[in-house]
Amino acid sequence: MKIAALVGSNRKDSYNKKLVEYMKEKYAGKLDIDILPIDELPFYNQDKEMDPPAIVEDLRRRIKNSDGILFATPEYNASISGMLKNAIDWFSRVDLVMVNKPAMIVGASMGAMGTVKAQMQLRQILNAPGVGTLTLPGNEVFVGSVQNKMDEQGNLTDEQTVQFIDNVVDNYVQWINRVEA
Repeated sequence: MKIAALVGSNRKDSYNKKLVEYMKEKYAGKLDIDILPIDELPFYNQDKEMDPPAIVEDLRRRIKNSDGILFATPEYNASISGMLKNAIDWFSRVDLVMVNKPAMIVGASMGAMGTVKAQMQLRQILNAPGVGTLTLPGNEVFVGSVQNKMDEQGNLTDEQTVQFIDNVVDNYVQWINRVEA
């Protein structure tokens, strides 16, 4: 299954990016994860939406051709990042490439609560008209205290967390199959 991944952090050592890279490698037999370079998108501008930059058209095409979307969100001031919101704005206008796409949300944080508030807000945004993703229900991945659960190479080392994500990925694959049926 082809999965377009949107990582809401452009920090060099982003735990959210490391988490998605880990998932890309670990679940390669189930998911073909394409990490989209949303940090290269210009600021959304309605004046340019009918004739968008090439990067917008390329990423829209990659989302449109995917079977689902994986969102990885950090939490900035109890919210999603501006970079992730900007990407969603581009992809929810003109060619509505996210509508009815099965989506999964993950998040990693050095704090104990993971990315709970950001994910709650992201679920609201993904339910908005024009966005309309079909977010995997009941499978919230909050990797709190991630610095204690991931090694220097970006591998999850906490067996309970690994088993939980294994289960959620299986549920996501089943979710995609149900939505596509």
